[in-house]
Amino acid sequence: MADITDIKSIVYTEKTIDLQESGVIVVQTSTRMTKNSLKEVFKEYFGVTPTKVNSLRQSGKVKRFRGRVGTRPDFKKFYVTLPEGAEIANLSA
Repeated sequence: MADITDIKSIVYTEKTIDLQESGVIVVQTSTRMTKNSLKEVFKEYFGVTPTKVNSLRQSGKVKRFRGRVGTRPDFKKFYVTLPEGAEIANLSA
């Protein structure tokens, strides 16, 4: 069962700030989070039931540092559509 600790961060880029104006929040989570568990977390901790949740899995990039190969961790990104007029507290960048 996933909980609030699986949400790593809310993504703030030019594109996601434009999406926030239309009621869509982009959340970066661990790879074990599912759409249903994310909906439960939003209900329990934020008191908002999302109307729609889209997800994508992002593989970690392969990076080189001083000749050694390493990878960044994998993560999931969720696009959470909130109901009309709903807000989440402490959403400032």
